[in-house]
Formats: sequence, structure tokens, C-alpha cells
Amino acid sequence: MRIVFLGDSITDCGRDRNDENSLGNGFVKVLADKLRPIYPETVLELINKGAAGNEVGDLLAKVDEDAISFSPDMFVVMVGVNDTLHQFKEGKVFDSGMFENNLSELLKKLKSTGATVIFLEPFLMPAPDKTRMRKAFDKELEIIKKVAMDIADEYVAYDEMFNGLAESIPYKEYSVDGVHPTHRGSQLIADNAIKAIRKHLV
Repeated sequence: MRIVFLGDSITDCGRDRNDENSLGNGFVKVLADKLRPIYPETVLELINKGAAGNEVGDLLAKVDEDAISFSPDMFVVMVGVNDTLHQFKEGKVFDSGMFENNLSELLKKLKSTGATVIFLEPFLMPAPDKTRMRKAFDKELEIIKKVAMDIADEYVAYDEMFNGLAESIPYKEYSVDGVHPTHRGSQLIADNAIKAIRKHLV
């Protein structure tokens, strides 16, 4: 069973680009360590192709090389937060129509391979410098939900979950900067992703 993970820095999380077996030190590694003991009789090959800074358009541009070429049984995708961050940090203009088309084309390409597609929703926690981004991110999430829930086999929601927890627990427990998860945050991502993945493991 081969699973390819696609995304940005949250997926990448320091993986060694020269080692195809490197899973980084984030949720992909946590997920692998939890999933393999559940299926001791199954050969699980997990491949992390996350790349820091990726937007949806970047994934689409590299999808054949970074994902489809591996002929996996399953894709796990988490992407989208940079499409908001880069509006504020780099002054990029967000084109909602292009964003929707890119995401739709990306997921349709993955689905066309016959593989299962699990989409993990991006999230933005209430760090002081991120609150001004909330309105733009909510606009993006509406598009993500519409497209991913229609095309992907599973949609795992995290934004409401993380922000709900932040109402009673300091958000820094899960993400110091509101975007990149701590180990506790990575565990939460992994635990919920595993629930979706297990529905499609033989």
C-alpha cells in the first residue's frame, strides 16, 4: 500500500529531499508511527512530497512528477494556507476563480489515477499577526470545502477544530505562529487523518 503526501511546509516539515524515505518531523511521521503498528501484516510505503511554500497552483504544476509518477494507492493532500499568507506577506492578488480551477484540476488529476484521495483541510489559528488574515482565509475555505468535498473521497476538517480548542487552551499549544503545528498539533492532525485513511485500507 503506497501513500503519497502532498502539501506545503506543514507536510514537508524538514524532510530530507535526498532521502525518499524521509518523512520529516511533522504529522506525516507521527501518522506513520501510529498507522504501521495497526496493520503489521500490510506493507505500508509512505512518501512525503510536501514542499515548504507551496500554493495550490504549485502542487498542480508539479503533480505529475511529485505525485502521479509514484503510482500510489492513496494521496493525502493538505494545501491552501499559503494562498492566504502570500497575499499579506508578498502582496499577491488572490484570484478566486483561478484558485478554484487549480484545486479542482489538481484533485481531478489525482482521482483520475484510480487512487483514493484524502483532503486535509488547512487551518489558521488566532495568533495576533494572523487575525487580519481571517476574512481572506474564510473566503478561501469556502472554495476549498466546495471543491474538495465534491471530488475527494474524504474531507477532514481542522480549522473549526483547532480554533474551537483555542477557546479554552492557548493556541500556542497547537501552533506557535498560528500556522505551523507543534508536536501536539501534529498529533491531532495525524489522529484525525488516520480515521479517514483507515476507511480505505484493505
